[in-house]
Amino acid sequence: MNKKLAAALSGGAVLVLALSGCGDSDEEKLDNWAKSLCGQIQPQLEKSVKAQQTIVSTAADGKPEEIQKADSEAFKAIADADKAIAGALEKAGPPPVDNGEKIQQDAIKDLNEASKAYEKLKKDVDGLDAKDQSPEGLKAFSQGLQKVADDLGKIQQQGDGALNTLLEGDVGTAIKKQEGCKASPSAAPSA
Repeated sequence: MNKKLAAALSGGAVLVLALSGCGDSDEEKLDNWAKSLCGQIQPQLEKSVKAQQTIVSTAADGKPEEIQKADSEAFKAIADADKAIAGALEKAGPPPVDNGEKIQQDAIKDLNEASKAYEKLKKDVDGLDAKDQSPEGLKAFSQGLQKVADDLGKIQQQGDGALNTLLEGDVGTAIKKQEGCKASPSAAPSA
């Protein structure tokens, strides 16, 4: 009787060890997924943050032509970075969690939409007349720039949804542990 009980208990212990081993394996898979993704997107995150900082520093005291050039280049850089991050997320595949495919696809969709929106902002800012230094010209430029800033705020709010979902729960924990994902893409300024 004791042998049967001991065998049952040791069988249960083996099962507990196997299950806890699977947990580590799942966590390890998720960490490896995050490491792969973050290794690919780190340069894009840095490019995006640098572009956002350029917008802030130029807008503070720049001349209209400088502001236009800086904003145009920054919006292009952010659009390219978002598109590249979406591609990296596509390449990495879904995170190995429940609903991983939906989380991945929603984030890719948001990033691609944000990329297109930043491309439109670039066109909008390129369309402003920065050369007219008359009071009316400066006023028109300022109003156009304000509309671009308003649109930028809307883009940032819309683009945060699925990306925030990507950064929640176990997936978010795994991503935040990675050195390659330390740059904060959500520290976006207004134009």
